[in-house]
Amino acid sequence: MKIDKYPIPKVCIHCGYEVVYTSNSEIYGREYGNGKCYLCRNCKASVGVHTGTDIPLGILATKELRELKKKAHSSFDPIWKSKKKYRWQCYKELADKLEIPQKECHFGWFDKEMLLKAIDILQKGLFGK
Repeated sequence: MKIDKYPIPKVCIHCGYEVVYTSNSEIYGREYGNGKCYLCRNCKASVGVHTGTDIPLGILATKELRELKKKAHSSFDPIWKSKKKYRWQCYKELADKLEIPQKECHFGWFDKEMLLKAIDILQKGLFGK
């Protein structure tokens, strides 16, 4: 699978402070997954990285954005995990409904506005039928 290279964050998009590449134990108290993340030590926005790389999984997320991403995934994931459609087909359909290119359809890359739109589509049942 090809990993699109998302820009490495240097300055926090939420508060303007420096972002560091560090152990995710700074967030969780112990390391999870591959153990690495980008973190704003000022506002605590963070983003994990693809295993074996320093490529961020998306944009820096505040607590609010992390909760919205979880909500989006809780509606989206059961659709492709049911094996009625492939995951890529689900992302393509969602991208079409959001009117964005499929290669940009990734919850980790969405800002608050786009996450809310995606959640609305998913919860109204306009998707996955």
